[in-house]
Amino acid sequence: MIQQIAAPLREDVRLLGNLLGDTLKQHAGQDLFNQVEQIRALAKGARDGQIEAEKQLEQLLSSLEDEEILPLTRAFTHFLNFANIAEQYHVVRSRRQSEFDDSAPSPNPLDHLFQKFQQHDISAETLFQQICELNIELVLTAHPTEVSRRTLIQKYDGINACLSAFDQQKLTPRERQAVLEELKQLISSAWQTDEIRQHRPTPIDEAKWGFTTIEQTLWNAVPKFIRELDSMVQAQCGQQLPLEIAPLRFASWMGGDRDGNPNVTHQVTQEVLWLSRWKAADLYLRDIEDLRWELSIQQCSPELLAAIGTPHPEPYREYLRETRQRLTATRDWLAQKLQGLDADDSQVIKSKQELLTPLLLCHRSLMACNMPEIANGKLLDFIRRVNCFGIELLKLDIRQESGRHRQAISAITEYLGLGNFETWTEQARQNFLLQELQSKRPLLPKYLQEPKQSLIEHPDVQEVFATMRTLAEQPSESLGAYIISMAEYPSDVLAVLLLQKEAGIQTPLRVVPLFETLKDLDGAADTMHTLFSMHWYKQHIQGKHEVMIGYSDSAKDAGFMSANWAQYRAQEELTAVAQQHGVQLTLFHGRGGSISRGGAPTQQALFSQPPGSISGAIRVTEQGEMIRFKFGLEEIALQNLEIYTAATLEATLLPPPVPKQEWRQLMHSMTDLSVQVYRQTVRENPHFVKYLRTVTPELELQMLPLGSRPAKRKVSGGIESLRAIPWVFAWTQIRLMLPAWLGTGAAINQVIAQDQQALLEEMLREWPYFQTLVDMLEMVLSKADGHIALYYEAHLTEDEELKALGAELRQRLKDAVQTLLALKGESQLLSSNDVLDQSMKVRKPYLLPLHLLQAELMKRRRQYLNSQQAEHSPVDHALMVTIAGIAAGLRNTG
Repeated sequence: MIQQIAAPLREDVRLLGNLLGDTLKQHAGQDLFNQVEQIRALAKGARDGQIEAEKQLEQLLSSLEDEEILPLTRAFTHFLNFANIAEQYHVVRSRRQSEFDDSAPSPNPLDHLFQKFQQHDISAETLFQQICELNIELVLTAHPTEVSRRTLIQKYDGINACLSAFDQQKLTPRERQAVLEELKQLISSAWQTDEIRQHRPTPIDEAKWGFTTIEQTLWNAVPKFIRELDSMVQAQCGQQLPLEIAPLRFASWMGGDRDGNPNVTHQVTQEVLWLSRWKAADLYLRDIEDLRWELSIQQCSPELLAAIGTPHPEPYREYLRETRQRLTATRDWLAQKLQGLDADDSQVIKSKQELLTPLLLCHRSLMACNMPEIANGKLLDFIRRVNCFGIELLKLDIRQESGRHRQAISAITEYLGLGNFETWTEQARQNFLLQELQSKRPLLPKYLQEPKQSLIEHPDVQEVFATMRTLAEQPSESLGAYIISMAEYPSDVLAVLLLQKEAGIQTPLRVVPLFETLKDLDGAADTMHTLFSMHWYKQHIQGKHEVMIGYSDSAKDAGFMSANWAQYRAQEELTAVAQQHGVQLTLFHGRGGSISRGGAPTQQALFSQPPGSISGAIRVTEQGEMIRFKFGLEEIALQNLEIYTAATLEATLLPPPVPKQEWRQLMHSMTDLSVQVYRQTVRENPHFVKYLRTVTPELELQMLPLGSRPAKRKVSGGIESLRAIPWVFAWTQIRLMLPAWLGTGAAINQVIAQDQQALLEEMLREWPYFQTLVDMLEMVLSKADGHIALYYEAHLTEDEELKALGAELRQRLKDAVQTLLALKGESQLLSSNDVLDQSMKVRKPYLLPLHLLQAELMKRRRQYLNSQQAEHSPVDHALMVTIAGIAAGLRNTG
């Protein structure tokens, strides 16, 4: 079966590879093509264990002249990107093929889930009610892990479309040749395009990229998905979904996430908010033109006739004329605001309801006149888009670090002669904040809060006040949550509420503490209990609260296994505290693409959460390159919407088992050892930071203009100052994957040595949380390669102490692999995941040369910089291409 599935994929990979070869011959010459083929053949030999082939490959690559390297790195990087395109399209092809085959299992996970609900006697009414109450919000973030340029992504989309066209059965030979010519042209154009951005993207660029994702795929995928869901619900529950249904919504951090990013200012936030509304108005204008063209119908209800005022031969078109005019006025007003001009906003649409009201009236009229097929066509799709995307397209979250808010409150208390807020006890802070939140008078006179009058001169404090003033001027529907990163205390939440009150924000943004470090995760439930116990706060939240769980910083702080277990426990405790206080809790998961940052297949990840923690509501970040992998193609976007819905429904109606006490005790003892091993290595080994900066491209990564955010929170500092993404990215590039397994293998090994393997195997069979943890560990270990890491080390350092540390790390990696195989009773990794295993085998002959070239380029670059005291070297560009190529080949970066 796997071979049958893989055959068309192999054909696509071969076709794209051959066309790339033709392009190389034509544009770069036969010599380069011959060189690429020679390197590829040697790399295949090396993959298959031929030591001589590996030696020849190393010699060949190290003997290249500087100027010979760039075309080679580009050729191998392009091939890996084309392999990704073929794999992504293959998902779409498999999905389509299964629809033609009645005996094949449905590709829609909701089909299987609805059958499972029947087997578990979940009533139709319960299921219908739960679907109506679903609240899944996917938050697009601009974390700098998308290495591909947008201009290349557009060409990749074109290649994808050509592969799709080849699958059409009725192409004539001439049509087939035309598709082939287009494919050649796209591959040639991709070869002629620089893979590396010339400039770092701005937060505005990142936001526009988010809007493009909505426009290109989700704008159509969302109504298609709800139509499909409605059809399934009617078959299963005998009821239609209500018109206002919006099980999935979207938000964004692009232009709102100012934590550690000085480039996100209040002006940037304002511009992004206007741009977002402009794009929404523009998309709705296209829809209403389309709708008015369709609704040339004469018959209407008395209600619609009364709304028009006078009889009209085309009542729907006439009635929707005003909505079209208002959308035009809205778009024009926003365009003028973006140009810095003032304009009349009397016709501007300022709420979702203003747009929905006329659409719903048209729907009622068509239904009353017995035209359900027209009412439930384009008009219903329009209504569902408005319910999902609102007038803002993407609700903008604001994120800032807790210390900035304390600093701002301190500036106020010092100006008022009350002392320094930051030095007060936590109880004193809470008392002051609660007293001021309940007071009817402002803390500062209004004129003191104006930018020109401010007596508080610190630019960071001024920016916090300016951000709050900007938020006060927005329609509340445009804004999502206010996230406090590095939240530690109840006063951190109250401080943001007071700053919002001072700025005059009429509808305050919900304040969401983000618990990130091991210490903060362990204290999260106590913090929320304190807040829920405050009478004023309990009234303020009106029975609902959101808490964000951090994956990146906790894993950097404590290692993958310890952080993972801390996140699980925190969710359990937060769920219990919320239930105790009668609060409906939504957990917001700050996941990334890589395993050490919470990445896992969606269904598996959500089902492995603590029972009761997903009660029909969840928020999840979609970061960097994962946005393109999950939502870059309409069919794949549709599939991911199905997966999120199925996973949330299953976790709500059929939650996983409560873990047994002995499982919990074993996890405690394993994570205690895991964090100890991790921290001994990362924090206590005096050579560790030097090893990271010598053997991995951690310093070189800063050359890549990946995102608008600096690579470090602070300019100087060690591991603690490094952002979680470059931390993961650096280890991924040399294939050591250290953040995802360090400490974990040692912990599992100790338990096996203590004759507790039977208990571990029981956990693996019966506990979805532990199954997911082990599956993710296996996946990341399958991508790790100690042999490649050793090559970097041998190439880049002569330091015996660093070599000793490297040997220790590689031995730990080897031990982790052996321990995992012993636990699973298997002889090799991925023996039960043929698809991923095959995927990595195809990539190896293209990845290996890139790794060897990267190590060589790092060595040359450092020699250039040392000898010439320069900031740049002649090999910088080639080095950046290797970084992009390896990231593409491994399908994840940070």
